[in-house]
Amino acid sequence: MGYQNMTEEQIAQSIVSKLQRHYGCELADATPNQIYQAVASTVRDEIMQRRSESRGVRKETKSKKLYYLSAEFLVGRALHNNMIALTNERNYQEAFRKLGIDKSLIFEQEPEPGLGNGGLGRLAACFLDSLSALKLPAMGCTIRYEYGLFRQKIVDGYQVEMPDNWLDNGNLWEIARPDQAVEVYFGGIVEQYVDGIGRTRFRQTGGYTVEAVPYEMPVLGYDSTMVNMLRTWSARSPKTIDMPSFNRGEYVRAVEQKELAEVISKVLYPEDNHAAGKELRMKQQYFFSSASVQHAVKDFIKVHGREWDLFSDKVAIHINDTHPGMAIPELMRILIDEQGLDWDRAEDIARKTCAYTNHTVLQEALERWPEEMVERLLPRIYMILKELNEHLCKKLWEVYTGQWERIGRMAIIGYGQVHMANLCVSMCHSVNGVSQIHADILRRQTFHDFYLIEPDRFLGITNGITHRRWLVQANPGLSGLVDDAIGDTWRKHPERLIDLLPFADDRAFREKFDFVKCRNKQALAAYLRRRQGVQLDTCHIFDVQAKRMHEYKRQLLNALSILMLYDRIDRDPSFDFHPVTFLFGAKAAPGFYRAKLIIRLINAIAQMVAKHPRAAKLIKVVFLENYCVSAAEVLMPATEVSEQLSTAGKEASGTGNMKFMMNGAVTIGTMDGANVEIFQSVGKDNIYIFGLSAEEVERGYATYRASAIFETNADVRRALTMLIDGTLSPDNPHLFQELYHALLFGDGGGMADPYFVLKDLPDYHRCRQHLMKDYDDREKWLSMAVRNVASSGVFSSDRTIAEYNQKIWHLKPLEL
Repeated sequence: MGYQNMTEEQIAQSIVSKLQRHYGCELADATPNQIYQAVASTVRDEIMQRRSESRGVRKETKSKKLYYLSAEFLVGRALHNNMIALTNERNYQEAFRKLGIDKSLIFEQEPEPGLGNGGLGRLAACFLDSLSALKLPAMGCTIRYEYGLFRQKIVDGYQVEMPDNWLDNGNLWEIARPDQAVEVYFGGIVEQYVDGIGRTRFRQTGGYTVEAVPYEMPVLGYDSTMVNMLRTWSARSPKTIDMPSFNRGEYVRAVEQKELAEVISKVLYPEDNHAAGKELRMKQQYFFSSASVQHAVKDFIKVHGREWDLFSDKVAIHINDTHPGMAIPELMRILIDEQGLDWDRAEDIARKTCAYTNHTVLQEALERWPEEMVERLLPRIYMILKELNEHLCKKLWEVYTGQWERIGRMAIIGYGQVHMANLCVSMCHSVNGVSQIHADILRRQTFHDFYLIEPDRFLGITNGITHRRWLVQANPGLSGLVDDAIGDTWRKHPERLIDLLPFADDRAFREKFDFVKCRNKQALAAYLRRRQGVQLDTCHIFDVQAKRMHEYKRQLLNALSILMLYDRIDRDPSFDFHPVTFLFGAKAAPGFYRAKLIIRLINAIAQMVAKHPRAAKLIKVVFLENYCVSAAEVLMPATEVSEQLSTAGKEASGTGNMKFMMNGAVTIGTMDGANVEIFQSVGKDNIYIFGLSAEEVERGYATYRASAIFETNADVRRALTMLIDGTLSPDNPHLFQELYHALLFGDGGGMADPYFVLKDLPDYHRCRQHLMKDYDDREKWLSMAVRNVASSGVFSSDRTIAEYNQKIWHLKPLEL
């Protein structure tokens, strides 16, 4: 019999009962956090009941299972999302109404898990949602970061990093599994010995272990009993306190080992511009890779015994970017050292089991570890990597005989470094990019030498987002409007959003669409007034660039264009356009000085514009503090213009572009990443494209001279001069000199303007002004916006996961 949702009466009764039993209080006396705990516990009970109905089916059917390893899972708040997945939101809302509970206040009580930072982590979270929705057995694996990345504060225009204490009050959604803890070994030496049947074996001695303790968060499939788990690993020292040291009064030393072990799961992406930071990052990556693979092997043995010929048919390990790449040699270590397999068999199993997704073509982002550090911290893994490297180089010599430099570029270990991308590419049966242009760049440039040898291993699978969170949950007004127009089938089958296309030409529908967008803009205005004390005029165009702060994403391009607008307003009293609010949301890595300086620049522009009597009426610049998933859920439905400005050929895909599009924003961007496929989906008349192509960027490295733009374009020259003449920072005229010099002269002997900001700036500025004029043609603009929503179904993560499964994993949906 199918699972029955709780009625509104049952929900209300459960909430009241939990308050009485857990807190000894009535609803009227309960704090907002206590009410949140009671509501969330009720939802969790529903989820776990569904989990109990589907638990064991995968083991009974002996189905293949995916382990999706990622350093990040930016899951966002769970309560509202789970209510939607239960398809029981209406009953909960009715129960809230009867009890007098303000749902928005309750949702705000939930801490946002600090398990991710940007698109990589949000993609992984969307993938788990779709894996569950499609009833595919899977487990996400990552670290249980105690403090996440950081909580961003803007102080005097600067980013300041604060601890993100998201676990202060616990995490109601997670289930501790201390009985399934495993040990991860660091340091020591490797001893060779002969076992009882004459085989040469290896064991690691003299080092130290860190316990990996798992916690699991349920991920419910939409309108289903399917529940997959996100497993997060917390580091714990096996030795809690050194009593002899404590008894001698050496209190710091007594807990030193415990603290050093447990720091592994404290912070996401610790700063690594020093040796200690590099060591910690590598420990983190091996820690969760090793723990996850150990669990996968134990689970396989529990279900299938030691039938190793079945392993790759029953287990898929997916490496999301290079962070979990140590899973490959770790799987081989377990198979050889613990299970007694020979080298060739272990290598064959690892290759057939592991698949790799690349997320960047930037060389500085392709991870490399100092060889000495790997050998010292992971001696057995280092031995395996050395042997893998020798085997690889012998194979490469057969293909590229005498081409030492080429082979050196492709080696796993070369020039004193361990190249994680080369490890993943050489040892995975599948290597995929995350958009079609990205996959093409991997084939033609990044991994071209590998591609020539085995072209069939290289795929392009365009990223996707879960429409259930980013449209159904984040934008209920638009979701309801779509339901009224085409029915609700699209909620399970997002490709049916295309049925909305004829409504782009329906005046009555466009008016309703405009009304919903206006309400969403009002909601964002209220949100920012409450959070930052910022006043927004909802009659303005809401133009948004929200993504990680990095030079290649070119927030600086946007800022310089705003300076050009400001300069024109200041010089020309007759210059007029539809007023626009430019909103930025971004965190910069703590050690990334230039990215942090761009944040300071954006805030300086905001202050300057606000002081100008005429510019302040036409322009407003707002920087959203501590941009995160819950902020995005308010921002994206209100956005009218989506800024996707990456230098062509640098953005692997992007997923923010898809979320904005799905919520009816019109994109202005380069032909980069998934923008190319958005362009193909919506058509050239419903997107604003500017700038160099990826091929032109590649050619430009040999010929581009940034100073020529400065010399020949007076508008660009005036905007750049503001960086150094005191206009933006009268008290410190040299504040932005570093940005000025990097654009015109380069730094450290490097190329000036390596991301072609000045080259694309004139075309971008013209394109932006064209867009602002089009906005005043309301029928045209609203038609464009509706066409974007209608064309967005192809960018659902359900489609992406179905494609991964067809081409890479070959999982069978569970019959529940």
